[in-house]
Amino acid sequence: MNSGDSPARESASRASSWAPSDREVQRAAARKQQGRRRATVAAVSSIIVLGALVAVVVTSPGWKVVKETFFDVEYGREVLPLVARGLITNIKLTLIASACISVIAMALALARTSRSAAMTPFRILATIYVDVFRGIPLLLVIFLVGFGVPALRLAGVTSNVMVLGTAAVVLTYSAYVAEVLRSGILSVHPSQRAAARSLGLTHSQAMRFVVLPQAIKRVIPPLLNDLVALIKDTGLVSILGVTDAVRAAQIEASRTFNYTPYVVAAILFLMITVPLTRYTDRVLQRSIGKQNAQGVA
Repeated sequence: MNSGDSPARESASRASSWAPSDREVQRAAARKQQGRRRATVAAVSSIIVLGALVAVVVTSPGWKVVKETFFDVEYGREVLPLVARGLITNIKLTLIASACISVIAMALALARTSRSAAMTPFRILATIYVDVFRGIPLLLVIFLVGFGVPALRLAGVTSNVMVLGTAAVVLTYSAYVAEVLRSGILSVHPSQRAAARSLGLTHSQAMRFVVLPQAIKRVIPPLLNDLVALIKDTGLVSILGVTDAVRAAQIEASRTFNYTPYVVAAILFLMITVPLTRYTDRVLQRSIGKQNAQGVA
C-alpha cells in the first residue's frame, strides 16, 4: 500500500514545488503591460471621439430647442406609465407571434426541404409563400391585412385590429424564420441522415431525432436576431390603431406637440432589445468557439 501511494505523493510534491521560469514570468508581465496599454488607448480614444460628438450636439445652434422638444425630463416622467403600459401590448404581441411563427416556419422549412414526390405541391406552395412575404415590406402586409380583410366582410372573420396586426406580422416573419430553419437543416451533412437510416430509423425519425436538433442548435443566433427585430416591428401595428408603446407616445406627442414620449418609447424598447442583442452576440461567440475547438471553422 505504501509503494502504491509513493508515486502519487511524488507527483503531488512535484506539482507543489513547480514554479514558472524567469522567461515565463517576463512574458506574463509583458502581456499584462500590453493589455494595460491597449485598455488605456481604447479609453482615451473613446473619450475623445464621444466627447467630440457630444460637444458638437450640445454647442449646435438648435440644441436648446431640441432639448426642450425631445428631452423634457419632467414630461418624460409624466408619460412614462402610459408608454410603459403600451409596451406591455408589444410584449404580448411578441409572445403570441413568436409561438405562431415557430409552428408555421417549421412547417414551411420541412416542406421546402422534403424530398418526397408526394410533397411536391406543398413544396411549391411553401416556396411561393416564402418568396411573396419576403418580398413585400411588412408595412404593406399590415395595411393589406388590416384594411383588406375587414373589407371582405367574411362571416366568422374578426375585424379586431390587434388580431389582424399580429396576423400580418406572423405572415411576414414566418417566411424569414422558415429560411433560417431551412438553412440550418441543409447545413447538417447528409451522412448524418444516412447514418440514422442505417440504424433503422425512418425518415421522419431521422429528421426529428438527428437532423432537427443539430439544425436548430446551429441557427439559434440568427433566430435570436429575428426575435429582436420582431420586438421592434410589433410597433408597426400601431398604424391600425393598436395602443402599443408607439401609439401611446404618438397620442401624447400630438396632444402637446412635444416629442419626448417618442424618446421614452425608444428607451423602453432599448431596455429590452440591447440585452437580447448582447446575449445573441455571446451565444454566437460561444458557437464559433465550439466550432473552432472542433476544427470545423
